[in-house]
Formats: sequence, C-alpha cells, structure tokens
Amino acid sequence: MSVNKIALIFAALLLANLSFGQQQDEFYHDLYDSMHDSPMQQKFKKIAPMPFGVVFLPWAGATEEDLRHHFRMMKELGFTNLKQTMSTPEWPTEETLRIALEEGIIPFWYGQGGWEDITPELLAKIGLPEDMPVQEARDHPKMWEYQTKVLEKHISTWRDPLPGAEEYERYDHEPDAELRPDDVPLFRKWIRKKYKTIEELSTAWNQYEVGIRGEPYTSWEDFENDPLVEYNEEGEYVIIPRNGREYGRVRDILRFKADMYLENVKFYKQNRYPEQPTRAGGEMGLFLPFASRATDMEGIAETMTERGSFYPSIHLAWHFEEVDYEVAPCIYMQSSIATDWFKGGWAATWESTGGPQQFSGGKGWDVFANFETAGFTVNEGTMRQLLLSYLAGGFKGVGLWSWNYRNAGWESGEYALLNRQMEPSPRAIVAGKIAKAADKYRDELWHAHKEPYVGVLVNWDNEAIWAANAGPGRTHFKHYPVQARIGISRALINANIPWEHVTPKDLAKGLGKRYKVIYMPAQAAINDELFPILDEYVKNGGRLVLDAPGGWWDAQGRVLKTGKGTAFEKIFGASIADMQYSNNVVQKIGNHALDGFYFELAPTTAEVVETFKSGLPSVTYHKYGKGEALILGADASFAMKAPGNEFMEDWTVRHTMGDWVSPYSCEDAIVYRLAAPDADHYFFVNDEEAKEVSLLFRKYNYKSVSDPITGEQLELGQRIALDAYSARWLRFEK
Repeated sequence: MSVNKIALIFAALLLANLSFGQQQDEFYHDLYDSMHDSPMQQKFKKIAPMPFGVVFLPWAGATEEDLRHHFRMMKELGFTNLKQTMSTPEWPTEETLRIALEEGIIPFWYGQGGWEDITPELLAKIGLPEDMPVQEARDHPKMWEYQTKVLEKHISTWRDPLPGAEEYERYDHEPDAELRPDDVPLFRKWIRKKYKTIEELSTAWNQYEVGIRGEPYTSWEDFENDPLVEYNEEGEYVIIPRNGREYGRVRDILRFKADMYLENVKFYKQNRYPEQPTRAGGEMGLFLPFASRATDMEGIAETMTERGSFYPSIHLAWHFEEVDYEVAPCIYMQSSIATDWFKGGWAATWESTGGPQQFSGGKGWDVFANFETAGFTVNEGTMRQLLLSYLAGGFKGVGLWSWNYRNAGWESGEYALLNRQMEPSPRAIVAGKIAKAADKYRDELWHAHKEPYVGVLVNWDNEAIWAANAGPGRTHFKHYPVQARIGISRALINANIPWEHVTPKDLAKGLGKRYKVIYMPAQAAINDELFPILDEYVKNGGRLVLDAPGGWWDAQGRVLKTGKGTAFEKIFGASIADMQYSNNVVQKIGNHALDGFYFELAPTTAEVVETFKSGLPSVTYHKYGKGEALILGADASFAMKAPGNEFMEDWTVRHTMGDWVSPYSCEDAIVYRLAAPDADHYFFVNDEEAKEVSLLFRKYNYKSVSDPITGEQLELGQRIALDAYSARWLRFEK
C-alpha cells in the first residue's frame, strides 16, 4: 500500500474518532450536514426553497392571454415556478419566461433558490429591519420586488455563451469501457499522474500474472510504446488485451473516462451569477450500471457543492425499465440514492412524470424491452406516491414534465398534469395541494433528516470490477451490483427499517458511526483502503454484514486474499474457501432452494450460527471488539431484486438487524420517516386496495398528529386510513 493511502486512512480514522467523540447526536446530523457544505448550500438552507415547478409547452395559436391564464392557474393550484419551457415559431422562450414572472411564477427550476441571500445588509438595502426573520422577509412585498429584478437579470442572460466556451476542449465521452484513438494521449497523461512508478502501473494491471502480458512494463517508455487500442474487423476501436480479459486496466479506463466527464460538468455547469444555482445529474435512470458507463454520479453531485443542486430525471416510462416497471417502492429507492450521493446538499428531481404515458419511453439495456409497452396509470394516487416518496427520500422540490401535453409528434398527448381538455386533472390538483403543504413546512423539511439504522454500501470501484468482468460476453453482470442494491433496499423498505446508502467517501469522512449496521450487498470487489475503516467501525461497536459473492476481488481485479491473518479474516473471523453456484447441486436454507452464488466458508474465530441443509455454514458471526461481523453465505441481496421472495427478505433482515429493532412499525403499509426538531414526518405508501393501518412507536412520544395536505387533525393511536394505490403524509408534533 502506498504511503499516500496509509496517510489518507490514518487521517480518516482520526477524523472519525474526533467527530464521534465530539458528536452528541445518535445519528451525527452535524457531520452529515457538513458533508457538502458551502456558502451556496448554506444560502439554500437559510432561504429553504421548495420549488414545485412545471414544464409549460406553448401550442400553435396560443395567445398572450392563454399563457397568462395558465400561469394564474398554476399559481392558484399551488405551483411556484416553471421547471422549463420550449420555444415555438410564435413564442420565443424569453417572452414566455417574462410573462410567467409577471404573473408571479418564477421562470426557472430553482425557484427562490435563485434569489440573492437574505442577509442583514440586503434587508437594510431594501428598507426592512436588519433583524427581520428570514421566514417573514421571504414573503414581504419589498423582498419580492427586489428579487424579481434579480430574476429578470437571469432571464436577460439565460442563453448567453459561457465564458471560455470557444476555447474549451470538450471531452467526447462515450459511456463504455473502450478507448478511442483520441482518448489515448489523455489517458496516458492520466495514468502518469495516478501511478508514480512503472512498477505501480504494471502491478495494478496485473502484468506479472499468467495470461495477461508476455513482457510487463519495465519503463515508462514501454508504456508509451504500447498502442493501447487496435482496430478490429468490425470497425470498432477496442482495448488491448481484447474482451476485457484484465480487469485492472478496464477499471482504470472507466475511471479515466468518468473523471474526464466530470471535467465537462465542471465547465458547463458554471454559475453565471453568484446567487444563481446550476444543476447537474441528468437524464439517466438511477438503476443503470453507472460504472460500466464510465460515469460517476457521486462525483457529479460533488461538483454541485459550490454551485447548486444535484438531480436525477425520474420518468416512469424511461427510468423504471430496469425494475420491470415496478413503481411504488422504486420511487423511494431513486430519491434516496440521489439524496445520499449528495448528503447535506440540495437534491431533487428537476424532471419527473406529470401524467400518463404509454407510447414513448426508453428502450434500454434489455433487448426484450423493444417488445414491451412502458405503460402506466398516473392518477391522483400515483402522483401522491411520486411526490411523497420524493419528500421522504430527502428531495426539496420537484420539476414536473409537464403542465400540458404536446399537440403533435413525440410524446403527444402524454405526460401532462392537465387533462385532454387542458383543464386541471385530479393529479394536478393533488400535486398543487402537496406543493402548498411542502411550502408551509419548508423550513421544517429543510432541517429534517433520515435517521437510518442501516447503511447500504454503494461502491463505484466494486461496480467497475463487475463491469470489467462482464466484458463483451456475460454483459448482464454489470447490472448485478445494482440489482443487489435494489434487493436489500426492498427488504428494508418492506420491513419498515430506516436506512440510507453510504459510500466509501462517506466512510472515509467518518460517517460510519451514523449506522448501527452496514450492509455490503454483492461487494465482489473490496478496496484495500476500506478494510482499516471497516475494522475500526466494527471494533467501535458497529455491525457489519457481507453477502455472497462479496470479497471475490480487490479494486484492481485481483483475487482477494481472505485466509488466516488477512484483513478480511481479522474482521469476519472466517475465510472464503470457495465461491460456488447453486444450480446442478442445489443448496437450501431449510426448504428454501437457492438459485445463485453461495460461499463455502472456513470459520477461524467466527461462530457458525446457521447452516445450509447440506451442513455447510450459511451464516457466520464474529464478535470483534465492541461490534460484530457476519457473513451471509447466500447471494441474499441479489435474490431479492424482484418482489415476492418473502423467505429471503425475512431471513436477510433477521440476520442483518440482530438485536436491533426498528423504532416504529406498521404491518400493512410501507412507512418512511423524516425527523425534524419540532416534528417528525411520516410518509405512508399503499400499493394495494384501500385499508386502515396502525403506526406503532417503540421510542417516540408525540403530542399531536395532523395531515399537512388536508389539515385534518387525527387522534394519536387511531387507525390511519389509506386510499388505494396511493400515499399519505402525516406530521407528528413533538
């Protein structure tokens, strides 16, 4: 291990210990909030923007009065801004934006997030008391008058060229693991920066292993003389050796291309004015295997720390194909991971589904999708599921595509909040009500946090090695870690266990102590530098759970050493004797047959707490320091990727949680919770017929409960009515 890596690990552990020692909060919210702190993010937290915007699409023959009528209708329903508009031969974009602003609709996705900061100096400048509370100043006519001029400035320059645009050399990013000839000079430079010696590089690319390269690099001249690409018969440039046969190089190519793409993001997502945020993330479904696409979503989020907001686009027809078009729990999975990649920063979906869709949508990684209809009902209940799952996941705002439908062409008649008669539909009305409720409690929601018991590890390097292993042959393996992530998320959601995603970067900053349990789903590749952090986490009282086929490789694609005396064995008290697959010889847990990877485990100091029917260990438990580390011998998380595997969900949750119990329970509905200083917000999702449910608490006491959308006051402890295929939001005051 390099000196730099050792220093990094030592610093991370020192930071972790200092942070934990100083932190009084059980969930380390102060540390969480500092993860992406900046003046821009501080401004957001002060003003607490909660934009609920829509995409307005002018139509042929629309008059100015038509536009003003629709903007007034938006405002009356509860919408605050335009997420976007598009130009037509009759309506230039700038004119549409200007009219919207005149009608009190902020013409940009960021809503009040684009205001200048509300400081004592600004308050004095516009003739208000310097000590006026921000909540009062936000609504004052003088503030609106001043900030409207700020927004007019944004309109005047919204399409101006970026400074330096003519000189900037944009990297031509292709979302794959191949190098093109134009990549080679840049890649060589990137490699020389990453590896200080040629020995480091030849080792990282496994050149001394059998079947990789006849003559390892012995000098940088050898590396410079390596062509790195060749032209094949099909007319495509490919890496050498072909077919991804060496994983370390493929991993580096993916990382190089991801880093180059981040440079594009940094340039094109400039702030034109200090107060004006930008956004990045984009039109990529969050169930895609990003590492295989040479894309680093967490890295994209980090670029927004000083600049604005991280967002995904979430459309039913475009971004649910990878989960076989399942909707209700998968909404939260997406809002949650986007928030979790940008902990402490402003995350939201700035483009989401507004109405029903059947004809358009994506045809993605699965060839069979070409023969399927990505059709969905988007009614009042679906809109509740969408918007409340966004708030529950930590989003602060939403942009809905669209207010009205296109009259012709692609997506015509689809996606709209309005009905075919251009009147507000029930889904538009309920979306407006949710917008009003979110605006009412905006300060509370901006200060709310998840309080997770379980952290689900998401590791780009692991996914990159899975992608390298997939190569051009078994390409489905690049999806495996994402599907495993979906599986463990599903089990925790169905069990109403509070959880969130955690990354190696989070752990290096000391956030591991936030989680009572860290679950490692399908972590086939484990970074060397993770082991000291995980070791410290367990010794200090954490519970670490690994499932199959975890621990196959390291982050450069070498077989991970797990024998006696290794970092792996020290933590888990067991080594991996072999990886197997339940197929021709079927392994069973009780009478439940497995259909996937499983471990042959060799316990050293760990206890075997459960066995397969064959007698092989299925679960090992190791008491280590104040904590405990478990190995689940089955591919538990991947086995739960689709709904219906109740046995594996129950088995996995039981071993994951151990003696830990969720602080609340609800047997007949999914419930998410956000905790704020003055109240807790619970979001119920019902994906069945109408019912009544009970919400029980093990450690919380409240003095009242109300429905923020309807204003209804409920009795504490009473049964809670849930509409069919819908969702509900309740606020429990402390």
